[in-house]
Amino acid sequence: MGSKGTKGSKRPRFDVPQVDAFTRTYWDAAADGRLLLRRCGACGRAHHYPREFCPHCWSEDVTWEPASGRATLYTWSVVHRNDLPPFGERTPYVAAVVDLAEGPRMMTEIVECGGSGLR
Repeated sequence: MGSKGTKGSKRPRFDVPQVDAFTRTYWDAAADGRLLLRRCGACGRAHHYPREFCPHCWSEDVTWEPASGRATLYTWSVVHRNDLPPFGERTPYVAAVVDLAEGPRMMTEIVECGGSGLR
């Protein structure tokens, strides 16, 4: 994540990723509302965050694949205060860790569901 300010902003942004040639595919899919994972052709395991090699077996035979959208909630917390811009303007929000059906564990924000409905 970068801390570069945006044009005309006075405070640094901590929510803007640094997009490069490798991660462009990932961020373009995210902009379309799709989550991509990397899957290893050698060991068959999926991983997240995107890397150019498999963190399980170190193979470079990895490809992009869409996530199913299914996950199990591992843990969550309602964030009532955050001093990093622009997150403080969005409180309260639900920060969570989920286990994706494909295997990887990742952080996410739970939307359209109040914290009282999470189990």
